[in-house]
Amino acid sequence: MIESPYTLIHQDKATAARVGKLQTAHGVVNTPIFMPVGTRGTVKACTPQMLSDQIQAEIILANTYHLYLRPGHEIVREAGGLHAFMGWQHPILTDSGGFQVFSLGPLRTITEEGVAFRSTIDGTEHFISPERSIEIQNALGADIIMAFDECPALPNDYAYLKNSMEMTLRWAARCKEAHQNSNQLLFGIVQGGMERDLRRASVEDTVSIGFPGYAIGGLSVGEEKDLMYETLAYTAPLLPAEKPRYLMGVGTPEDLVYGVRCGIDMFDCVMPTRNARNGSLFTTTGIVRIRNAKYRRDFSPLDPECT
Repeated sequence: MIESPYTLIHQDKATAARVGKLQTAHGVVNTPIFMPVGTRGTVKACTPQMLSDQIQAEIILANTYHLYLRPGHEIVREAGGLHAFMGWQHPILTDSGGFQVFSLGPLRTITEEGVAFRSTIDGTEHFISPERSIEIQNALGADIIMAFDECPALPNDYAYLKNSMEMTLRWAARCKEAHQNSNQLLFGIVQGGMERDLRRASVEDTVSIGFPGYAIGGLSVGEEKDLMYETLAYTAPLLPAEKPRYLMGVGTPEDLVYGVRCGIDMFDCVMPTRNARNGSLFTTTGIVRIRNAKYRRDFSPLDPECT
């Protein structure tokens, strides 16, 4: 395993923003970095060549939950792992599947052992434990994998957030124990809702378990934007400066800028591709809703900075 995968190149003097390099089994990732999301092993509407040559993506994210349900992690393993399966020879990160499982609501049951749930595809019953999540991610073969965590919806009461955070810590220890693939970096995830004492406790105990990188989870899940920013600004500097910091599931242009100022190194979000598929485009002059009638005979470039 790469013990110290992150190298700090430059630290901004006015903010916590920083530039670094993250070493993985499939190459170096320059940070800060945004990871396009390839939910089922492909970034929708983009070929691997487009991602590499035109978008210049250095790393992409794939979703463990969806790949587990279809086509199945064993099939991906037989295909040679995600890199061969996708035709992508650059770094890949897989999430643990936790967020998707916990988003199922009445279709899932949480216990100390893990989560039982019904497939959204065919209704079949499944069970994912911390150990099972690591087993699946080991089979998928991404460069960076994530500990299995509970991502509670917000708002939520303090007692639930505390119990959830403590269970996530126990699950993190189980994930580390189960992880045996030295070519994959296993990141821990910090939870705790909007509660500062829970966030601090989560950081301290997750760091004490010891991971080569750390993620901030449980943000952008229903809370007000100002509260998200406040929690991010409090939590990010608590994380070890010598390790990569990953803000999960956050990705508007404004969020990225704020996150970088807070010292975040890695981001992911489905928003860019999802919005584009539905005709909503990010440009340097603001959001363009390309399906509006006024653009019917507008033959100018979408963005004057991208001509």
